[in-house]
Amino acid sequence: MKNNKNNLKKIREERLISKAELARKAGISPITVDRIEKGYGCRMTTKRRLIRALGLKLSEKDKVFLE
Repeated sequence: MKNNKNNLKKIREERLISKAELARKAGISPITVDRIEKGYGCRMTTKRRLIRALGLKLSEKDKVFLE
C-alpha cells in the first residue's frame, strides 16, 4: 500500500544520516527505510523506532509521518 506521506527522507538528509545508519539506529533493515521513504506503509512499532532514531520525541511524530 503506497502513498503514506512522510518527511522521513527530508529529515534524515537534513541530519546527514544515511539510510544504513538510520536503519541501524532503529533496528530495522535499510530496505525498510527505503520503502517507507517511497511512501509504503509500515507498522506503528517501526514508526516509533524511526522517530526515536531521528532523535525526536514520540509526540513529534507529525513532523515525520503526515498521515
